[in-house]
Amino acid sequence: MNMNGEDPAERPQEIRNIINGLERYNPEAAGVLEAYLAQQCEEKFCDCNANRALLKLYQLNPDRIKDEAITNILVKALTQFPSPQFDCALHLLSPAQTNPSSKSELSEAVGHLRTLNLQLEGAQYARFWATLDSDDIYADLTTDIAGFEDMIRVRIAQLISQSYREINVSVLENWLGLDGAEEVTKFVVETCGWKVAEGVVQIPKNAENEAKKTEIREDVNIDMFSRVIKRSWEETA
Repeated sequence: MNMNGEDPAERPQEIRNIINGLERYNPEAAGVLEAYLAQQCEEKFCDCNANRALLKLYQLNPDRIKDEAITNILVKALTQFPSPQFDCALHLLSPAQTNPSSKSELSEAVGHLRTLNLQLEGAQYARFWATLDSDDIYADLTTDIAGFEDMIRVRIAQLISQSYREINVSVLENWLGLDGAEEVTKFVVETCGWKVAEGVVQIPKNAENEAKKTEIREDVNIDMFSRVIKRSWEETA
C-alpha cells in the first residue's frame, strides 16, 4: 500500500501531464481530475497530489466547484492518516467552506470529517468508530469511497504493528470497529497475516516493534574534572 498517497503507481500519464505542467491551471482540466477522483474512489487507491491540483483549480475557478468532489477528496485523504494529507487538502478550501458559522452543507460536512480526522490522528480509534456510527451523515459522506472502513482498519493495523508484539483480541475489537472475536480473528489472519492464540493476537517482529538494547556511555577523563575544579576555584576566588 502507498503510505502517503502522493505518487501512486496507478496514476495515468494524462494525469501526470496535468499536475506536472501548465495544464494544472487550465479550468478544463477540472473535469479530467474529477473523473480521476471517481476512479480513485472506485478502485481503492489515492492520489493526493492530483486531488490537491483539483482543489487548486476550484480556488481559481469558483464557478466550477463541486461540493461532492471536495468531500470525496477529504474522505480519501482520511484514509492516508497519519500523513498530513487531510490538513493539506483542508488548507486549499476557503474560509466559507470550512467555517461552521457559515452553516452551509459543505461547511457542516467538513466539520464532521475534521472530527474524524482528529480522532484518527489522536489514535482514538474506538471513539472514531463510535462517531462514524453515530450519525447517518457519516454514511452519506463516505458512501462513494469503496472499501472506506477496511482501508481505515488496515491503516490502524499498520500502526499497531509498529508498537505491539502482542495485543488482546478484545482491545482490537474496539480499535478496528469489528463485532466479536471471530471477525477480529478473520481480519488479522487473512488481511494482516498475524496469528491468534488464546485470545491474544501475535504480531511478527519488525524493525519498529522490536525491543532494542540501548547503551549509554559517558567518557569522562581526569582533564575534564580538573578544568571544572579550576573554574569553580577561580569563581570562588
